[in-house]
Amino acid sequence: MSNLIHPTAIIDPSASLADDVRVGPYSIVGKDVTIGPRCEVGPHCVIDGHTTIGSDNTFYRFCSIGGIPQDKKYAGEPTALTIGNGNTVREYVTINTGTAQDIGTTRIGDDNWIMAYVHIAHDCQIGSHTIIANAVQLAGHIHVGDWAVLGGLSAVHQFVRIGEHAMVGGTSSIRQDVPPYVIGAGDPFRLVGINAEGLSRRGYSAETIQALREAYRILYRRKLSIAEALVQLDVLQAERTYASQALQSLIDFVRHSERGIART
Repeated sequence: MSNLIHPTAIIDPSASLADDVRVGPYSIVGKDVTIGPRCEVGPHCVIDGHTTIGSDNTFYRFCSIGGIPQDKKYAGEPTALTIGNGNTVREYVTINTGTAQDIGTTRIGDDNWIMAYVHIAHDCQIGSHTIIANAVQLAGHIHVGDWAVLGGLSAVHQFVRIGEHAMVGGTSSIRQDVPPYVIGAGDPFRLVGINAEGLSRRGYSAETIQALREAYRILYRRKLSIAEALVQLDVLQAERTYASQALQSLIDFVRHSERGIART
């Protein structure tokens, strides 16, 4: 056994670990697990299921990764969990594999910061560069876009989508889709505007942020139906060509929302 693997750790002989993976005391790695280079598994972690983990990930103590879904319909199907590269997963995080009722795979992207006590349920699709703060609870089938920020102790209903660059304040209760670029909080959840500071930090121009502010006013301040708002958003996109890509992401998200978007 590698001197990077503590002698009290239990590694199934069928598991595939890169030569430089570190595994701490009393951790368990199951037979269908693959772990890529430069990963570190802290003490007392369990990684099992059909789980594939990329490179440069760190799992702090007492994580449970790749456990079976907490879904009564689950009947032992060989569903999976895929985790990308460069993720930080703090203490007591639980991430479950997918179910046959969805695509069968829970996915975590790259460079995410997942804080202590977070639960990511079956079939969730988490993008890259997200921050999921302490004790956030994600039910099944949730999609979270790149660069989204979820405040601590928030709970998200199953099948909800949270758009890219959105920011959700702590202790929020999310029951409907949260569009890209917005910021909000509370129970009931209430939107308050565009995540301008976050967008500025990520290189969005002042002109594009202003166009998104105008889009927000169309969606949330003019008392329009969704169909009416979409017509005006299309006009805005045609006028603000420099913000076309950002506006298209917002328009597509709203147009394809199945649960309906959160509106104040």
